[in-house]
Amino acid sequence: MWADTILSAERQYVARILAWAALSIVAATTIAVMLSARRIKSPVLAHFAVQLGGWGLVLALIGALEWQGLHLRDLGSATRLEHASWLRVGFDVGVIGMGAVLVAASRWFGRSLAGMGAGAGLAVHGAALLVFDLQLVAAVSR
Repeated sequence: MWADTILSAERQYVARILAWAALSIVAATTIAVMLSARRIKSPVLAHFAVQLGGWGLVLALIGALEWQGLHLRDLGSATRLEHASWLRVGFDVGVIGMGAVLVAASRWFGRSLAGMGAGAGLAVHGAALLVFDLQLVAAVSR
């Protein structure tokens, strides 16, 4: 019975990843179209959109591959899933930190608006993935 619960939690996790990927791609496209249509040069928004779109494409690919690999798990496999999920939580915190460092360094050292936009994009993606991974950990750790 618990294998069904874990499979359901994994399906919800992958569905959230795919939805976030689609939302990221749509948002990046919308920002790019707005900047282009209004002929606005905004390095912050342009690089934020590049990060959203790029990571959205990567997440869509990863989500599609994970969807194909969903299966019922035994106890050992469920334990590995929990450990991998905790590893991803740590990775997400690192991505948020990298984004914050990029924003801070761009602001203080280079006064680079492009770096600030890219760092903000990284931090946003890391935060979204952190929420999704923590939800999976909460479901699997029960």
